[in-house]
Amino acid sequence: MTGLDTLADCAKAVVSSESTSEKVRIAQHAARQWQARQLSKGRLGGRFAMPDRPGRPDRPHLLPARDMPKRSAKGARGRIALIHSLAHIELNAIDLTWDLIGRFVDEPMPRSFFDDWVQVGLEEAKHFGLLERRLHELDQRYGNLPAHDGLWQAAQDTGHCLRARLAVIPLVLEARGLDVTPPMIEKTEAAGDTATAAILMTIYRDEKRHVGFGSKWFRFLCERDGFRPEPEFHKLVRKHFRGALKPPFNDKARSEAGLSPGFYKPLVGLQRFD
Repeated sequence: MTGLDTLADCAKAVVSSESTSEKVRIAQHAARQWQARQLSKGRLGGRFAMPDRPGRPDRPHLLPARDMPKRSAKGARGRIALIHSLAHIELNAIDLTWDLIGRFVDEPMPRSFFDDWVQVGLEEAKHFGLLERRLHELDQRYGNLPAHDGLWQAAQDTGHCLRARLAVIPLVLEARGLDVTPPMIEKTEAAGDTATAAILMTIYRDEKRHVGFGSKWFRFLCERDGFRPEPEFHKLVRKHFRGALKPPFNDKARSEAGLSPGFYKPLVGLQRFD
């Protein structure tokens, strides 16, 4: 792909693209080139060279979270709404991951940091592709239903600090996926939709690794910069996360990903309204 000569160039192109298929193609290209050691890291000349908001297609219509219809694994319409909602989450995950790569490309981090997040960016693109294809199999398209407009707020709130970004995105938002995805898999299987259940299982396995990367690199930064991980996590989440941490938690999966209860249980019921 012309003009995509560095990892920073690719990250900016992923986030900027208004086409979902182009986002996926660029993410796949960047991951292949980076993993083959055919891309340099590059520079953006300052972390705020990344776009303030990601490129988006004309549809879906974006709504505040409070106005979103309820999603369910019951019935054909409910499962379509569930798959569409998850596809929107995964599209945001593509942008959030590649924004992390590009926005913090000048951060003095080991190459293995970028190796991990390029892998995450590739897997988020895979997840969106799987869900989009499942919608097509059900004679639907991404964009046919409204979607939530609040997910990008986390990127805007943490664009100045890599520790904050890691605390909120993988260690709060993706960790929540470890809690809610197993019940979704069970309900989808019970409804006889084994194809969707298999996609959710793939996402669940990958998300556990993504949370693990977040935990590893958050601890690395805390050790490097002289912070105790759990108190620093509590401070950053209280400052930057809009929402609430709600049980039940999948303690086993979280622990396997390196996220012990001392991180999240002291924050149960946290809510920001500003």
